[in-house]
Amino acid sequence: MDGASYYTSSVSVRPVHYEELVNRGWRRSGTLYYKQNLQRSCCPHYTMRLEATAFKSRKDQRKAINRWNKFVLGPEYIRRAAYLCPKTREEKRHRKCNFDLLTAVHEAEYSNVKKPIDPKTKKYLEPAHRFEVNIEGDSVSQAKYELFLKYQTKVHKEDVSTWQQKDFKRFLCSGLKRSPADPKSTEKKLGSWHQCYRLDGKLIAVAVLDLMPSGVSSVYIFYDPDYEQWEFGKLSALREIALSIEDSYQYYYMGYYIHSCQKMRYKGSFRPQYILDPESHTWDPLDGELAKKLDKRPYVSLSRDRCRPAESTSDSTGAEADAEINDDEMSLFDLCMPGVLSLKEVEALDLDHWLLLVHGSFVHMIDLVGWETMPMDNPQSVKGIIAELAAVLGPEIVKQSAVVLFD
Repeated sequence: MDGASYYTSSVSVRPVHYEELVNRGWRRSGTLYYKQNLQRSCCPHYTMRLEATAFKSRKDQRKAINRWNKFVLGPEYIRRAAYLCPKTREEKRHRKCNFDLLTAVHEAEYSNVKKPIDPKTKKYLEPAHRFEVNIEGDSVSQAKYELFLKYQTKVHKEDVSTWQQKDFKRFLCSGLKRSPADPKSTEKKLGSWHQCYRLDGKLIAVAVLDLMPSGVSSVYIFYDPDYEQWEFGKLSALREIALSIEDSYQYYYMGYYIHSCQKMRYKGSFRPQYILDPESHTWDPLDGELAKKLDKRPYVSLSRDRCRPAESTSDSTGAEADAEINDDEMSLFDLCMPGVLSLKEVEALDLDHWLLLVHGSFVHMIDLVGWETMPMDNPQSVKGIIAELAAVLGPEIVKQSAVVLFD
């Protein structure tokens, strides 16, 4: 743990457990999992999500998907298709007055494009481009790696030497365990997947997704900078919201939201957006009261403000955040990290029988020599380390997990 975040790692987190962690403010980068101490951060990272079926598109979002579809189909195809497959007046009126997200995101996919025989050429009418989107495992390929390098160097101006293939694999190809194993299966997909966009057979974008029982979590999107004008950030978000609806994931998580970061403000335009309260782990709408308070101070917990309104008027994040603290000498329980269990709450957990993996065998914590006499609030002791881990993970994960300390 450093002053602003708690870190742990795992190579075997299940999607259902990751969902529990996400709803407690956690995120992952490869096999590294982290939870920020929002009260001690200059730029607090808030977990955000929207209920997919309640999504209300904005004009700029509708414009982005319609522009892309027109580009893929091409003016000649659109003109000839309108003649060969004319829409009724009723259909035209409905389309003009209504935006159907599911129809829009799939409209230009090659498998959905109508291909009538053109009487002039005696051939099937073809769109200008062959656009295909598929979901596949989060495995490494040379095409993905080269696209990622192009994106990082041209969009983020990073040096090519920064990213070896092993780094790319660790960052975006080492996620949650997937099920079912076959990407073509009709079963509900869980785990980490790549949603791949191809144009005329060429890979042009990859959206890295964590699919959880009740949510689609957007991990990262990288695309060919040659197509930057088509706003792949918006296109991918719209498609991921559609995926959340079609496969009954219910929620769409757009990752962290930093209110003071202008580049992240676009996330708030996908409405209705909700923010995870860092202390109560309840969800509050971003619009209205919460947004106004975030304009005034970086750290906001509406649950705290409602309980202690006098404290909510201060622009400070608290004396705990401002004080010079030597983190190495203090327990997590002394740092006032929001959203973690108190020492008293951890003492109520059955840590004695939490499983510990030692050299390939499971034992209970109580089997450790001296466990019963170790102080729980000493961050230098094994029991103190275990207690802090339990505090940040929460009771449900403690009951369903094992700890690896010594391997």
